[in-house]
Parts: sequence; C-alpha cells; structure tokens
Amino acid sequence: MSLSELRVFGRSGTPISQLTLGTMNFGEGSGGPHGAPTGAEESIRIIHAALDSGITAIDTADVYSQGESEQVVGRALRGRRDDVFLATKFHGQMSANPAHSGNSRRWITQAVEGSLRRLQTDRIDLYQAHRPDYNTDVLETITTLNDLIRQGKILYYGTSVFTPAQLVEAQWLANTNHLIPPLGNQVPYSMLVRGNERDVLPIAQQYGLGVLAYGPLAGGWLSGSFTFEAGKAPTRVHSLPGRYDISGPASERKLLAADALARLADKLELSLVDLSIGFALTHPAISSVIIGPRNEEHLQAYLRAADVRLSEPVLDAIDDLVPPGTNFVERDAGAIVPSIEFAELRRR
Repeated sequence: MSLSELRVFGRSGTPISQLTLGTMNFGEGSGGPHGAPTGAEESIRIIHAALDSGITAIDTADVYSQGESEQVVGRALRGRRDDVFLATKFHGQMSANPAHSGNSRRWITQAVEGSLRRLQTDRIDLYQAHRPDYNTDVLETITTLNDLIRQGKILYYGTSVFTPAQLVEAQWLANTNHLIPPLGNQVPYSMLVRGNERDVLPIAQQYGLGVLAYGPLAGGWLSGSFTFEAGKAPTRVHSLPGRYDISGPASERKLLAADALARLADKLELSLVDLSIGFALTHPAISSVIIGPRNEEHLQAYLRAADVRLSEPVLDAIDDLVPPGTNFVERDAGAIVPSIEFAELRRR
C-alpha cells in the first residue's frame, strides 16, 4: 500500500487517497478559546505538505473550533481546490443558540451556507451528518441533502457513526422516495475499536458506501506512549474521562490489549503507528483512513505508515490479542444510542 494507490469511494467512481487528512486539530490561533492545538500557519503548512505527498482527501467539520478549521482549510486550498476531495460535516451546535444544530431542514440549509463561505468554495464533495439526530425524522434530513445535490452545493452526502438500523433505514427511505441515497459513512476503526466489523462495515459493503475510518490510534491508546508499565492514559484523559478511566474493568482490559499490541509492534520492528495504520487500511470496506496530525512530525509518521503491508500471520496475531468485533468501551463506537445511555428508556 502507498499513497500512489488510490481507492474508489464507494459506488461513486471517485478515486481518493488511502489516507485522508483530518483537521480537527487545526484552528486560527493555537491554544485559542476553542482549544485548537495547531495554529493557522502551521496548519496550512501541514495541509500543503499532505497534498504534496499524495493525499487527495481532506475531512473537516463546521463545529471544529467553531468554524476555524474550515476557515484554515479554505485558506490552504486556494488554487488547489479542484485537486481535493473535500468533506465536511454538520450537526454540532454552532452558537449559544441550540437551534443552530441538528439535522433538520431548517439548520442544514443554514449550515451548508456557512461551510461554503468558510471553505471558500462553491461546492462540498461530501457533506456528512456528524451524528444522528433523534429529534428529526431521517426522511427530512435526506430530502434536504438530496435537494442540496440538485442545487449543486454538495456532490455527495453521508453519515457519521449511524447505527446499522439507521444506515439501512436511510438507504430504504431514499430508494422508496426516489431520492439520491447516502454515499458514505464515517466510523471509528482501529485495533482496539473493532465493533463495526460486526455489522456497520458489512452494511457499507452491501450498499456500496464509501467508508472514512477515523481514530486509527484509538484516541491515543495506540500512540506508542501508553503502555501497562507507563500506567497513564492518553492526553485526552481530562477532556473525555469516561473513555480513559483506567480504573474501570473494561478500560483495564483495553490497557492490557494496548500494551500487548505495542509489544507485537516491537517484535515486528514496526512503530505502533505503523501497525495501527497498516491494520486499518487492510479492511476491504475501508475507503480511506483519517489521520489527525498536530504537527509536521506527526504527519510524516502517518505518511510512512501508509507503505506498511501486514501479512496474514500478523493479522492473525492481532486477532488473537483483540478478537474481531471487539469494543472494550461502549463510547468507543463514537456515540451511545439513547436506549443504552438513558436508563429510563430500558426500565419500566
């Protein structure tokens, strides 16, 4: 595998690079009020370096640093827009007003205009619902996105961390209502987060969905600095304590698995980043793996990993350490469905 080998994004016929540059870390000012760790000028350098290396896809979202990430991407793509498969997302709350969020027609038609303006473009290649909206009928959402395609404001649309039932429902509603169906889905996928192998990835293959896989390092658990002997969690522990509380039994098992995978990488004389990216790229449903560098050094490590090929014995060894279909923590799926999160929905 290498960046010169492109993959077709689902049934679209559009070729994209095997790595997608994720821009959640990018903002106008490093360490600013919205918490983006990478400032604008360094972000632009990273974007240009990624494009020069052969990456052809960029993923962002309106909610990343409250629009700052999209602004930086728009600046970086001046003169290069036509060479990039540009994806962004809507759903997250974009102001103090809670009406400025969700998957309703009212909000989507506002959100897309904001993203187009910040990205300095006349169209978005892939427009994604960042999360399910349990207050909005799915048909309303996909009808609105269908209209945006007809208007030329977006070329394709997709979802992110939708449940298997929601993925099938969206396809069925689109087909029965003579609408253009969703083309893509974005999911977490790594050696430590394999739950989507059970149903989401097979459904994507069944319906010809392109899949952007995020979190190949499992939010830092596979960064190489988090081992059993270290006894400490990744840097995000304070912002997402529910996912990084190593005192819980599920997280203890996850910690042991991360340590075992690090030892496997050492035995193979690979970095854990190499092993992680190589693994994520192996699944036949994955169109591209989203990487999220905070600096150019991180980017170069990801780029080197794109050339890693894992043999069948290595993949078998990974399966032995973390069986296919395993999620250690429910929230690792990207979102917790209401029926699991809220006790009142599962108790009389």
